[in-house]
Amino acid sequence: MKILDKYLLKTFLITFTTVFVILFFIFILQTVWLFISELAGKDLDLILVVKFLLFSMPRIIPLVLPLSVLLASIMTFGNLAENYEFAAMKSSGISLQRAMRVLIAFIFVLSIVAFWFANNVIPFAEYKFVNFRKNIAQAKPAMAIAEGQFNDVGTYNIKVNKKSGENGNILTGVTIHEKANNVGENKTVIKAKNGKLISNEKSSILKLVLNDGYYYQDVTPKKYEDRAKLPFVKASFKKQIINIDLSELNKVDDNQEISSTNGMLNVSELRYTLDSLNKNLDNEILSFSENINQRVGFKKQPPVVIKNPKKKKSLPNDLLSLYDNKQKLDILKMATSNVTSNIYSIEATQKELKDKQRDINKHSTALYEKFVIAFACFLMFFIGAPLGAIIRKGGLGLPIVFAVLIFITFHFINTFGKRLSQEGGMTPFMGSWMSSFILLPLAILLTYRATNDNGLINFDAITTPISQLFQKISERFTPAQKP
Repeated sequence: MKILDKYLLKTFLITFTTVFVILFFIFILQTVWLFISELAGKDLDLILVVKFLLFSMPRIIPLVLPLSVLLASIMTFGNLAENYEFAAMKSSGISLQRAMRVLIAFIFVLSIVAFWFANNVIPFAEYKFVNFRKNIAQAKPAMAIAEGQFNDVGTYNIKVNKKSGENGNILTGVTIHEKANNVGENKTVIKAKNGKLISNEKSSILKLVLNDGYYYQDVTPKKYEDRAKLPFVKASFKKQIINIDLSELNKVDDNQEISSTNGMLNVSELRYTLDSLNKNLDNEILSFSENINQRVGFKKQPPVVIKNPKKKKSLPNDLLSLYDNKQKLDILKMATSNVTSNIYSIEATQKELKDKQRDINKHSTALYEKFVIAFACFLMFFIGAPLGAIIRKGGLGLPIVFAVLIFITFHFINTFGKRLSQEGGMTPFMGSWMSSFILLPLAILLTYRATNDNGLINFDAITTPISQLFQKISERFTPAQKP
């Protein structure tokens, strides 16, 4: 490796590492902010918080890595151009392509590492992250309930005045509101002097043992005039046990569906899963079509050949005229019922098939995303490197503005494409690669202009024809001077 290659690689690596660490720290703070409700006020020790952050770190790499490559490329080549180092290279006969050669090799290796990371590390971390969020109460049951506030736990809202004991599982002053299944149903309130949380790491049930309490339940009378009396049922107990499903804990209403498993699978597993999902969808469509054909009376039957045809009496155009009014009413009611039932069955099955197709699209998108992140490193480098050479500005000023604008455009198009493909608006392949296809011409244009020293925009090509046009107009309308 020549001295110039070592210098360029060292400069780029220092800038890339610095930018990556800063951006990674910023995105980690964003992750903490998003999940602050699961961390704050729940008596989590340092080890659990560190595990939570470690499991959430790999999922932000697809965002940080392309942005780091883009910003580092703009800053590195911008500094070289601003300090006239590129001018010195070109005067020595070294072109921009030759200067980028060693960095292209580095980006190629980085893309392979990014694909391996997305295919192996991120699915494993996603699996650990999801399970850690679901089972965090098993590791420390008392964290599910914070002091002095109502905690939404499954079908209960639980409030305790004080927690004590070695693991905080001894509760004092317990108030529980049981949620109603439907609007207008009975409401239940349970109050107890003290209680205890009992859990088992091998079980998904958290047991709450209450002592010395009362049980209140509102009663909804059948007669409307009796509802103003607000009747209720009250009972006391010495001991009562409530079982809480831990799977209901730590549910977060965000845009990422925790129940989806496509982010936990690698390429081979996604392909196997997609094959199974597509076969299942095709079989269900075939089964439903055969079932609905039988229900409406459409059956595929071979043509029947009648050897001795006999003349039959032709049927009237209005078949209902063969029946009396009562029979007509019964026939119409039966037909209406059958049509309504078939429409309901078709709409329900259609919704179910759409959900299954949406699941298939999500798995397909997750498959293509593993390749997109590798290509995004190449794309951002071939946008950032020539752009830095053109604008001739280093540091953290103008490069950050360009990098943020380009990356926001890339991320917005990528998110829009994925959402649209998941809903069936376009194929998952186009939805995943749309951002790369749109920005690829920009990378080619910038590389071409930086190689030929044309600048970002050739303003002369725009202003020269306009100035010539005005000059011709002025010459035509200007009177000729007499000698």
